[in-house]
Parts: sequence; structure tokens; C-alpha cells
Amino acid sequence: MSDLLKFDPFSRRQDEELLSELNDLTRHHLAGCAEYARLWPGWRAAESIEDLPFLHVGLFKRLALKTEAAGILHQRTLTSSSTTGTAPSQVVLDDCSSALQSKSVHAIHQAWLGGPARPLLILDETNALRQRGLVSARLAAALSLQPLASETHFILEDVHRPGSVRWELVCEVLNRNPWVMLYGPTWGLWQSWVDQKAPPEAAALLRTKRIDYVHSGGWKKLEEIKVDRRQFDSKLLEKASADSSVIDYYGLSEQVGLLFPLCDQGRRHAPVWSEVIVRDIYTLLPVIGQPGLLQFLNPLAWGAPYHSILTEDLGKRLPGDCPCGRPGRHFELLGRVPRADIRGCANV
Repeated sequence: MSDLLKFDPFSRRQDEELLSELNDLTRHHLAGCAEYARLWPGWRAAESIEDLPFLHVGLFKRLALKTEAAGILHQRTLTSSSTTGTAPSQVVLDDCSSALQSKSVHAIHQAWLGGPARPLLILDETNALRQRGLVSARLAAALSLQPLASETHFILEDVHRPGSVRWELVCEVLNRNPWVMLYGPTWGLWQSWVDQKAPPEAAALLRTKRIDYVHSGGWKKLEEIKVDRRQFDSKLLEKASADSSVIDYYGLSEQVGLLFPLCDQGRRHAPVWSEVIVRDIYTLLPVIGQPGLLQFLNPLAWGAPYHSILTEDLGKRLPGDCPCGRPGRHFELLGRVPRADIRGCANV
């Protein structure tokens, strides 16, 4: 399994080690997944990261790919949210990969959020936990914060009613704690937290507390109502104390274990155990400094071949270190390919 997770998630890169590990992982999937082997017959070890084989993200809407091998126990299926007329993506999870992915997400959260354990408030309902054998991408994102939490609370009565925040519970937690985390999908945070008026007691209490807002998912609906990132952050922060923060993560259901936080320079940062490639939309050749399709690679996928995914998201990879001071890969997320399927919580 991967020794790359021993590194600081946003340190300098270990390219040769990552290439070797991804070559080994590709062989593993070719041997254990018949569908994957049919897609890449006669494959030979890649001599560069860019030469590694990939799957298009849309394939996971049509197939539940699975790699059979000794020591791999498949347990659950992760599903993305979907809109009317589109099928959700399905990623088959296994215990081996899940252990690595949990380590990865925890390291990224720790590097970005840090601090002592504090309560986690989740803008979802407790019924989200009751689907046997299935876990939604939205719930997985929320629960990935639990290793940093001293306690966890679901604060919506009904996810279909944005105004159903359990304010008595929120106040009870805030009265006991000066600092909390609050996770919600981007649109859900706007609907349930910004666009709803908190009771006077709760509003007064919130202004005295430090809140780390953590959100992920799409901006499509916010763009439709002319709300940009600056407005979004400002509306959240005005409800809390001055030392509060807003953390925006981007990630794919099909790339479990990877999160790409947004820094104050408007750039997404990739952990050292992953790779980001941008491919020309017409030729699929790798490009730097110009827009193209984002491809993500990581060594954390042993139970199914989702270790190298070509997305329908547009981005631009930038050379050198980010002006924010963090070393390593960074990129701009530019939006969706025109006419691509809307992808629910991963929609940008």
C-alpha cells in the first residue's frame, strides 16, 4: 500500500515514486477487472504520468466497475447525487481503499483546518445514515470531517425543507463551545443558513462564536441567482465572530479520498499523493497554462479502477508555486464542458 501518505499533503512532490505506484496499480486492475482489461488491451508500463491509462468519468454512470483480488473486500457503493434524467455515478468501495482514503482526507483536513477537536454540525438529516449498503457523496463529504470533531450533530429536520434547521440543538451546542465546524453542500448552506432568518437568540449567539464553514459541491444554482464567491463568503462570515473562516473543497465522487481546497488566491491545491493533468479538449494532449479537461490520478483505489479519471470539468494548471506560498500542484477550476451532464453535488 502507499507510503506516499507519510508526506505532508501539500509538500514537494515525489514524481518517480508516484509513477511507479500508479503503474503497479494499473497492472492490479488489469488483472482483476475484466471490463477494464478490455478497455486497455496490450497495455505496457507508462514511462511518464501523462501516459497512464484513464477512464472517462461518464463510464461510472453506466458500469459498477469492480476489481477482484486477494485481500479486497467490497462493502458499499458510493453514489453521486443526480438530477432528473441523469443517472448517478456508482463507485464500489472496499475496506482496503477506504482505510487509505480516510487517511488522505484526514491529512488534507488537518493541513487546512487544524486546531483542536470541536463540534461538527452537518446540514443534513439523520435519515441520511439509514441507507444500507449505499452512501451518498454528500454524506461521505460531511462524515470525512468526523476525525476532527469532538461530537457530531445533524441539524436539519428534513433535507427537503431548507428552513427546518434545528435551532434549539444548534444553540445547545454553541452554548457549550466557543468554536464549531459547520458542513453543508454549497447550495444547501445558502438555502438553509444564509437565506433563512435565524431566531434572535441563535443569531446573537452565533455572532460570538468562531465557525469554520466547510462546503463542497456546485455553484450552478448560485450563479443563476447572481451570487459569486465573495458574496457567499461574506454572507456566511457576517453571521459569526471575526476569526471565523470559509473552506471550499472541490472533489469528485469518482476520485474518493481526494479533496482540492481553494486558497485565497483562487487556486485549488492537490495533495502530494495525487496528480493533476490538463488535456486539450480536442487532442487530449497534456497542456500547461491553457484551459483543458481535468484528469486526476491517485494511488488510493484498489477495489475498482478509479485511480485515473478524465473529467468533464475544465481547468488550467499553472507552473511554479502558488502566490499563497503553498508548494506543489495547483490549478484553476474554470467550469463545465458545454452540454455536459449536470452532476449534482459535484457540479461546478
